[in-house]
Amino acid sequence: MPVLPHRSLRTRLIIGLLLVVLLPGLIATIVGIRIMNERVVQQAQNKVRLDLNTAREIYHARIQEIRTIVEYSAIRPSITGSLAANDTTRLGEVLDDLYRQSGLDFLNVTDGDLSVVYRSRNPKVVGDDRSGNVIVHMALETGEAIASTETLPAEEILREGSDLADRARIRILPTPKAKPIEETELADGMVIIAAAPLVTEEGKKIGVIYGGDLLNRKYEIVDKIKSLVYQGERYEGKEIGTSTIFHGEVRVSTNVLTDTGERAIGTRVSSEVSDQVLASGRKWVDRAFVVNDWYITAYEPILDIRKNVVGILYVGILEKPFDDLRRRTVWTFLAITGAGMALALAIGYLLSRSILQPIGKLVEGAQRLTDGDMEHRIPIASSDEIGVLCQAFNEMGESLVYRDRQLKERMQLQLTQSEKLASIGRLAAGVAHEINTPLTGVLTYSSLMLEDASLPRDSREDVRVIVEETTRCRQIVRNLLDFARETKPEIGRNNINELVRKTLDIVRKQSLFQNIAIEERLRSDLPEIFVDANQIRQVVMNLVLNAAEAMPKGGKLFISTDYGEAERFVKVVVRDTGCGIPEDHLERIFDPFFTTKESGKGTGLGLSVSYGIVQKHKGTITVTSQVGKGTAFEVNLPISDEKEAAQTA
Repeated sequence: MPVLPHRSLRTRLIIGLLLVVLLPGLIATIVGIRIMNERVVQQAQNKVRLDLNTAREIYHARIQEIRTIVEYSAIRPSITGSLAANDTTRLGEVLDDLYRQSGLDFLNVTDGDLSVVYRSRNPKVVGDDRSGNVIVHMALETGEAIASTETLPAEEILREGSDLADRARIRILPTPKAKPIEETELADGMVIIAAAPLVTEEGKKIGVIYGGDLLNRKYEIVDKIKSLVYQGERYEGKEIGTSTIFHGEVRVSTNVLTDTGERAIGTRVSSEVSDQVLASGRKWVDRAFVVNDWYITAYEPILDIRKNVVGILYVGILEKPFDDLRRRTVWTFLAITGAGMALALAIGYLLSRSILQPIGKLVEGAQRLTDGDMEHRIPIASSDEIGVLCQAFNEMGESLVYRDRQLKERMQLQLTQSEKLASIGRLAAGVAHEINTPLTGVLTYSSLMLEDASLPRDSREDVRVIVEETTRCRQIVRNLLDFARETKPEIGRNNINELVRKTLDIVRKQSLFQNIAIEERLRSDLPEIFVDANQIRQVVMNLVLNAAEAMPKGGKLFISTDYGEAERFVKVVVRDTGCGIPEDHLERIFDPFFTTKESGKGTGLGLSVSYGIVQKHKGTITVTSQVGKGTAFEVNLPISDEKEAAQTA
């Protein structure tokens, strides 16, 4: 056997080390980058969620502020008094003063029939019916102040003033990622409107005061959101955070800038955001294309008093800072991972060199053991694992020497046993043939004499003893013939469990087994084997009877079947809880005529016959015993086909 070259082992170690280091490193890198990317995006999304909460609070605060202005205006006696007295001059003076102080885009009063009595921004236009305005109508009906975001048609805004109508009118601009539409202009206005009933001291509702802000091109809310949330932070000269109010899908109030630096009024939201927010009424928190760049965004629908979606409130953070952060983090992670992997490879290479030398000695030692040099030993140079391995190698060599010696002794013992049994078998066969004929004559004539009625009583008793002893001698001769295997086995397919059960069915009825508990553990999936059924039953019978005789005061008999070595054998184990066999008797247990029973209780041929039968079937029979605890016999019969069994027979 050639010694493996160290260079080949070193190559395999390096390749293995590369796999161990690079594969986990690659997996860790991929997973780490993915986790970092997800964490960066998640943190950005969490921030815009919080920013959207702030924007919502600012937007709702403005709605509440307008509601408060209108509600407190409604309780001024000068307004209700002037309206009740139909004094439009006085009413106009008071309302104009409130209008200038409030900063609202419009502030109007209707009578009890909801016809406009005075319009602060455009006093010349009065008398139009406001009953179709849901906020004004609900305020009169409920008697409470109401505020909401609503859409005002272009003609209603025009009544408030042509300048307000011009501000509301927005040209719709082509926008990347937006849905294609045919409209080119938005004339309707998106307003925050509040209304409150005008009630006299007697509790009579005589009209409604309503007012509000047109959100088109009014930047107070969006700029306040940007100022509070993002505080003017910039990245590479560009505002990092933006806010927008959409009327439908069109930006009507925003601080998102176009490429020319103007507010992106008239641009539209991307199609995917429109589908989710406007069409489905659900929030959007994800990256989105905003006019001319990618942002981490948050959108939520703006609802009117009827819970219909009339617009969108948006906040967003420029994605580029997070992309750059993610890129720097990834490169830093890759650099650290690469450096760690390189260091691990270098250490692994040095370690492999320190391992190769003692491994080379182990290979050389194995080669010398293979060549037969059982006395070769490896010097132990260290106390680490390699040293332990060398020590184990040396112990293995000593163990091989010891086991080789034991194996030779055992083979010699088995050879001696086989030769002894063969010699005794030949002798037994010759003796049996020689004495069988005269024994038959003696038994025949003594039996005839016993049947003679004229035989004296004293003589009859002597003849009966002759018949009994002759019968016993004939049984011994029969056992000798069985031991010598003069009869040819009748090989056939048999189930070992059935052979065991039939044998136990016979012995259970004998008085010898009255105080013995028999426990069967027969494996059900064993294959059939080719054996002589009668001979194998005789083996089982001999073992069971021996076990019973070893338990004269009772005990337990265990008989089991299972697969034997490497599932090439069927195994039968007979174990008892009897007196056991002394160690000095175990080597002679299968010798013919050897017995530990009292004189006249046995011939000492049962186990010898069993041994011969099992050997004839190419099987093995072994015994283990412990004095005072019991004995176990194990019979292994090969699993062979019919042809092999016939050759054995």
